[in-house]
Amino acid sequence: MERPILKNKIYLYLTEFFAGMSVMAVELGASRLLAPYFSSSQIVWTIIIGTIMIAMALGNLYGGRMADKDPNPDKLYKRIVIAAIWIGLIPVVGKYIIIGISALLIFAVSNHFLVIAGFVACMVLFVFPLFLLGTVTPSLVKFSVDSLDDSGSVVGKLNASNTIGSIIGTFVPTFISIPAVGTAVTFLIFAGILLVLCIVYFVSSKINFSQAKRVPISIVLFLVCCLLGHSNSFAFWQTNLNYEGESIYNYLQVYEDDKQVTLSTNVLFGVQSVYQKEKGPTGLYYDYAMASLYMANEEAKETPLKILILGNGSGTFATQCERYFDNVDITGVEIDGKITDLATKYFELPEDVSVVTYDGRAYLNAIDEKYDVIMVDAYQDITIPFQMSSQEFFQLVADHLDENGVMVVNLNMRSDTPGNINDYLSDTIGSVFPCIYTADVSGWSNRVLYASFNSEIVANLEGAINRETDSDLRYMMGKSYEGLQAYNPGDLIMTDDKAPVELLGMQIIDEIIVDEVNYYKRIYKDKGLSGLLELI
Repeated sequence: MERPILKNKIYLYLTEFFAGMSVMAVELGASRLLAPYFSSSQIVWTIIIGTIMIAMALGNLYGGRMADKDPNPDKLYKRIVIAAIWIGLIPVVGKYIIIGISALLIFAVSNHFLVIAGFVACMVLFVFPLFLLGTVTPSLVKFSVDSLDDSGSVVGKLNASNTIGSIIGTFVPTFISIPAVGTAVTFLIFAGILLVLCIVYFVSSKINFSQAKRVPISIVLFLVCCLLGHSNSFAFWQTNLNYEGESIYNYLQVYEDDKQVTLSTNVLFGVQSVYQKEKGPTGLYYDYAMASLYMANEEAKETPLKILILGNGSGTFATQCERYFDNVDITGVEIDGKITDLATKYFELPEDVSVVTYDGRAYLNAIDEKYDVIMVDAYQDITIPFQMSSQEFFQLVADHLDENGVMVVNLNMRSDTPGNINDYLSDTIGSVFPCIYTADVSGWSNRVLYASFNSEIVANLEGAINRETDSDLRYMMGKSYEGLQAYNPGDLIMTDDKAPVELLGMQIIDEIIVDEVNYYKRIYKDKGLSGLLELI
């Protein structure tokens, strides 16, 4: 079927370009849409990439068959219109579908919840529109190739157009649109681009209204999507948030009450940082971690200590150290500059704490300084950076400690199951440091680990507690001291070559989910649906 706009093939190449760009933009948008609920781990990325490749493969097969059976470009651009509207609907209904799927599966699935829920969510939300976009390339090949003499050249140009579009579709969402306007508007932008592409085709082809009636309908639907889907709120049931937004690395939310301010990068699994407005024990892992200052130097209140925090977050540990110790020199390293901005605005990050926007391991590689205490606080639930969990990383930390220095690590998902992620981390640390102690944080899932080459760190802590006159410090250090247990490392060692942190972390997430679900199941069994709804 002849269409004037397709005669010189430029529009076909443009179609391939924008289709490739939109596929990658949707893939990156999918990761940001799922991350607040299921994390941004390699597992989630694997699910996204896998389902999208399934969709594209099926689309290629279907598109090739349809191109041979009915080589009508009108049908291709109608499929692109449908894909555009579907993508535009994702920010409108996507988060509700994810929550609905999670709510259904959490009572039906005992293991691998993140994998199954993430896979089902991807299948429901993203497979169909990307299946339709997958029909573009084989269809365009059919429309573009006039003879075997130039078939290689034409196919090469189409593939080049798709690849260049994919490159742009990779960089624009990550570095421009998502940080600037959010995930929801990013979906709308690329849906709009596809829709405009199709409108130009249909208008230029002068198709009568009866044939092109989907165009005005699609415009109306897209405008409705823009009206209803521009919100970037993922935790739509929460109305008391001080801040909700996105950075290059994370979904971020801040909320507070009379006593504390909280930072979270996930709406389903826990919080990342808690700042207590008034000076005093927090009851959290920060109290236990401060024992490392006394372990490194029992006269910690009188002698300046150099402290490095890898994973500074909102700066709560730095704030607590400055509240109780006068002579500390603290440097924080935080890869997400947006979190540092929030720390300054909402968490009263001390002005004299220098924060470097950098990856923790890369920072250690770039400096020669040594520290009395290095705090490793870079683990966010299942999202554990493998490069900061390996033997090589902990050796790098050891190289930057003074002779009597102490590394303190927040192991944020405690488990008693043999072979869990904490066993791997502790054994890996034990392959570098000869002296290791752990303390479980009372009432929380955190476990704090202390590692050093100095065998006197426990004696240092005990001596400091006996001399301490500050009641708060005596209480906090006492809690840590009472819970100390010497750790005898095994052979579960992670290296840069092999560090399965995502799978190990997922095992603990499954344990947490099973415990929580069993609690609600008991409520349902005893009090029925009314009791469950009352509790929620």
